[in-house]
Amino acid sequence: MSDALRRSHIDSLFEGLERRGNAPALVADGVTASCSAVLSEVDAWTRDLSRQGVARGDICGFAGDYNLATVSLMLALIKIGAILTPFSQHVSGERQGLAEIAGTQWAIDPTTRVAVREPSRPAAPDLIGRLRAEGHAGLIVFTSGSSGNPKAILHDVERVASKFSTPRKPWRMLLMLLMDHFGGFNTLLSCLFDGGVGICVGDRSPLSVCQSIEAFRAELLPTTPTFLGLLIGAGIWKNHDLSSLKLITYGAEPMPPSILRRIAEIVPNAELKQTYGLSELGVLRSSSPDAGSLWLRIGGGGFETRVVDGELHIRSSSSMLGYLNAPSPIDESGWMNTGDLVEQQGDLIRFIGRKSEIINVGGQKVFPTEVESVILEVEDILDAVVFGIPHRLLGNAVVAQVAIRPASDPATVVEKARDHCLERLQKYKVPLKFEIVDRESLSSHRSKKVRSRGKTN
Repeated sequence: MSDALRRSHIDSLFEGLERRGNAPALVADGVTASCSAVLSEVDAWTRDLSRQGVARGDICGFAGDYNLATVSLMLALIKIGAILTPFSQHVSGERQGLAEIAGTQWAIDPTTRVAVREPSRPAAPDLIGRLRAEGHAGLIVFTSGSSGNPKAILHDVERVASKFSTPRKPWRMLLMLLMDHFGGFNTLLSCLFDGGVGICVGDRSPLSVCQSIEAFRAELLPTTPTFLGLLIGAGIWKNHDLSSLKLITYGAEPMPPSILRRIAEIVPNAELKQTYGLSELGVLRSSSPDAGSLWLRIGGGGFETRVVDGELHIRSSSSMLGYLNAPSPIDESGWMNTGDLVEQQGDLIRFIGRKSEIINVGGQKVFPTEVESVILEVEDILDAVVFGIPHRLLGNAVVAQVAIRPASDPATVVEKARDHCLERLQKYKVPLKFEIVDRESLSSHRSKKVRSRGKTN
């Protein structure tokens, strides 16, 4: 290994895996792979990549999901100092366009172990040159692109790994977050650094997740409020033993209080912990006064926070190097306006929504998450998404799309929902229209609410 990477945090990762030897590291396709087995695969990948011409600093695209082949490929690319560009199977139709933005030079198939040279692309941005000069491995992930073209985020893997220098409790954790999302990469590194066991979960349906928890005695479930709502509504949890769960972390979107209360009843022995992070900045440490509270403290080593005009700003020592295809949102002092609106009580904050999602109704602000939380209190409503549409007199009007239980009467449920909203909300916040939709249409493949349906400002 070169002097550039000697005594690095990445060195510590591989030293830890070697030290743990036959201890389990990964469960995939029902088979447990030890740390030694993972390292053996990493060595095989390193030889294969070198033989095919993949070198330090090359931008390498690959698609798939967590298993022994993809995890060992990711580690091999990190080890040789390449720049990883993972794609989940859900973005197959967008992959070519994303690869062009990233400037990938290789397309690697984790199944066949073949690396294919990509077509010649324009010269890499200066950010890539700076990373290559450091000799560090890189990571490229993308924003969702819900408000325009996706932005390519470039991270220095050494900088990302620095936050794991202090060992923490090892967990048997489900690898729920997709590998092309920064949160998924962060979860994988956390698991490998801390000596945990990563459990691969296939299709991430409530059934698959419950089966994996029961079969492999998972202790940690990192997920989103939307997925927890799906889990509750499916009712499959009643047929599985989830008693091994000790911790459920949730983030990426505000948590409806009704879902938080219900999941606490379903898995009473698991601690519920709200988390917060951004692909541009990393994942912050967080703590709440109690498990039932939506208030939390965020920060920890390497992070600073402040609230300006109700918006959360963060400065991070592990932030991205920048966007490859857009100006950086991080100012000269290192601060980034997250666009998340919060309430503040001392050192505690509570998320109330994204600034970009506010619905302006006749000059009055409506936060979709507040309305959704009230709607979810109605019996027979499984899920809800609230958004704004243009209105000739009001500027915008509130619309709710709701998924209901199969056996329920749509007209009756809508009437109950409207009456309940009139009781609990100011009139301008009550949806002008309720639409019955399939539950699958309300969330993305990342198990997050999809609100980009109408004009909301």
